[in-house]
Amino acid sequence: MPKIETVKLKEVVLGEGRPKICIPLTAKTKEELIVQARIASNSCADLIEWRADLFLENLDRDHLLFVLDIVKKSLGSIPLLFTCRTKKEGGGKNFSETEYANLNQFAAESELVDLVDIEAFFGQDQSFVKKMIETIHSFSTPVIASNHEFHKTPSSKEMVERMCFMQEIGADIVKLAVMPVCAKDVLSLLCATEEMVRCFAVKPIVTMSMGKEGIISRICGEIFGSALTFGAIGECSAPGQLPADKLKEILMILHEGN
Repeated sequence: MPKIETVKLKEVVLGEGRPKICIPLTAKTKEELIVQARIASNSCADLIEWRADLFLENLDRDHLLFVLDIVKKSLGSIPLLFTCRTKKEGGGKNFSETEYANLNQFAAESELVDLVDIEAFFGQDQSFVKKMIETIHSFSTPVIASNHEFHKTPSSKEMVERMCFMQEIGADIVKLAVMPVCAKDVLSLLCATEEMVRCFAVKPIVTMSMGKEGIISRICGEIFGSALTFGAIGECSAPGQLPADKLKEILMILHEGN
């Protein structure tokens, strides 16, 4: 079994112990975002994600940095994950390559975020994603490479191959989310996670099966090897997310039993 290189975000360590809880901020305006951030900062969150793709205000460099500064101050010591999710993978906006690269670079160089999410299959050229990861790393910011499949669950073999690819292009954390059409698909996701961690992973792995059928995958990460799970404090950012407080309770019960 390969040794996992943990990722430390302030005092939060991904890749050891129970799965950490990430709470997404899905506000559309600055005023809503401030309220959400304050609520999240007083929750059970280990990590907080700002879904900038759902934000309706201008995202030019100056306003982006202004909003990030407000959010960061509201979160205190809780690490911040910056995410621009594209419509192709379940997000709120379409981005050109230039827009996508600039937003993620601005966030990384601001030193106001602790982690940046990059879609591993963005665009037509794999070298584009590799270059983005290298650029973000140049600002000493770790990267979570992600892939979201909203229409099906690929074969276990393909899921492992996708995770290996994300690891190979330089990601510090690998994330895969898929949609089940039956209970067996959830088992396939869990089996792929276990195989990846047992045979190939040197970076923390984050996996989930979405929707109601996949809820079990959001709570059993410590058993199968997923290092992070997402919980909601209001509006969900993906189908199947549990309320964060209930999620924490379940994770702690399983952790103590394990």
